[in-house]
Amino acid sequence: MRILRIAMAQIDPTVGDISGNMRLVKAWIKEARKAGADLVVFPELTVTGYPPEDLLLKPRFVSDNRRALDEIAKECTGLVAVIGYVGQGSGGKGKSQTACTATVAGHELFNAAAVVAGRRVIARYSKWILPNYGVFDESRYFHPGRHVVLMTLRGVAVAVSICEDIWSPDGPTSMQAAAGAEVIVNINASPFHIGKSRAREQVLATRARENGIILTYTNMVGGQDELVFDGNSMIVNQTGDVIARGKEFSEDLILADLSVDAVARTRMVQGRRKRFTAAMAAAVERVTIKSPARPAKRSHMVPSLEALLGDSDAVYRALVLGVQDYMRKNGFRKVAIGLSGGIDSALTAVVAVDALGPDNVLGIFMPSPYTSAESAEDVEELSHRIGIEYRTIPITPTFESYRTALAPTFHGKAVDTAEENLQARIRGNILMAYSNKFGHLVLTTGNKSEMSVGYATLYGDMAGGFAVIKDVPKTMVYELSRLRNLRGRTHVIPKRILDRPPSAELRPNQKDEDSLPAYAVLDPILQFYVEENRSIEEIVDAGFDRATVARVVAMVDGSEFKRRQAPIGIKVTHRAFGKDCRMPITNGYRNS
Repeated sequence: MRILRIAMAQIDPTVGDISGNMRLVKAWIKEARKAGADLVVFPELTVTGYPPEDLLLKPRFVSDNRRALDEIAKECTGLVAVIGYVGQGSGGKGKSQTACTATVAGHELFNAAAVVAGRRVIARYSKWILPNYGVFDESRYFHPGRHVVLMTLRGVAVAVSICEDIWSPDGPTSMQAAAGAEVIVNINASPFHIGKSRAREQVLATRARENGIILTYTNMVGGQDELVFDGNSMIVNQTGDVIARGKEFSEDLILADLSVDAVARTRMVQGRRKRFTAAMAAAVERVTIKSPARPAKRSHMVPSLEALLGDSDAVYRALVLGVQDYMRKNGFRKVAIGLSGGIDSALTAVVAVDALGPDNVLGIFMPSPYTSAESAEDVEELSHRIGIEYRTIPITPTFESYRTALAPTFHGKAVDTAEENLQARIRGNILMAYSNKFGHLVLTTGNKSEMSVGYATLYGDMAGGFAVIKDVPKTMVYELSRLRNLRGRTHVIPKRILDRPPSAELRPNQKDEDSLPAYAVLDPILQFYVEENRSIEEIVDAGFDRATVARVVAMVDGSEFKRRQAPIGIKVTHRAFGKDCRMPITNGYRNS
């Protein structure tokens, strides 16, 4: 019986921290060796972190990445490793065909996987299909590869591919199977959004079944600016069944013994034989690896099969991990949050506490003449329940001094949003002053519904360094808050905060619905328009009032200049503002 023990190292590298990533990889190689693994697999671009973006245009960065790989290789004894890094030079067998012109010091760059054994790199595979949509810009930097690596390890034919290569039926998978691959190790940096886990499993099951191979999927974990990588590494067998799954949103070493004889039996029963041409053969690099001696006794490894989180749980975990890693990787220790007594700031504070601990979260309550007594009570109660320090800094004296200073200029003008926005900007100034003095990172509290339609104040409530719930629609804010309340012995978010109608409290008796459609109406329209690119006619045909839809669309289109000046925030939906959505500010096109 042919058994291959694989270890999938689901790790959290940091973009640009090549030396730190090198140490991380070495440590996990040691863990895999202790576990008796024949093969350990690391995520896509592990050495550099993902996405390295324009760091790739720095020649020293690329050469440092290669030197780190050579150092990692020295640790690789007793097992084989597959490690993602930036390759430089030719793309391997065959000639690269691409419109990409990116070169560093005259060399083409490749999103590559190194096969490492016996303290050296023995083969390299370069990614074939370079995604250039949504948050991905790989064609800006990389050239596609056009060869495949097929290694024989312990009598098992193992091929390597990278992320997008497995998503496309026209990728290298069928060639690898035709060349004799029984196991394909696919390395990834696949960011999270709602529903992504289920979509991955469907694709992997399809590729595995149609090619009669065992498919291992090793994904990165961790936060990188607005992206969160959820891990969720898995193994799918030749019949499309998930036989191993790692943890979500945390590092993990997924170990499994792959019974490869079952692949041959399945192919025989199904009568599958892939066509293998001379052209294919010319693109295959075959490597036979002398297998190190195994321990005399090695018990069978039963792989773990973690249950998938539900959508809301997954979003909440993504927010917590995104905050944790943004803080840790950028050298921040503490955060400051403007607490208003509303649901958005409450959820932001709770996420921050779960990510950083209560001692590292400061709430600042800044009442104005229009702040209700209920808001003051709710801020105090929330702070007590989550165990954070909070301070009260009234803004009424500052607001009155502004109004006095502007009175001659505003004479004869009715009170309107100018005076409302003054209050938000005073609060923004106080938060940023606190950040400057004490080094706290300011977390903004605006949600996706508000960001979409511009219901936010530039240099006011948009002032800060990181926007935790920027991609969370208002209706989901309530959903996540109720979910979090069910987790502990007591509800961390007071019931009144959940029940009170949302209000900015910038004028007497103000409610959000004075300026916006009800969120139960607004959020589905935004889903259609922002995430699905539907036209006004299509949204109206879905059952929405034409005037309401036209009004919402106009607000979205007219607010791009604000969004461009907002801090980055964590992507959790299919299409988030930022890298996902790149609209021109000066834009004469109207969706009427």
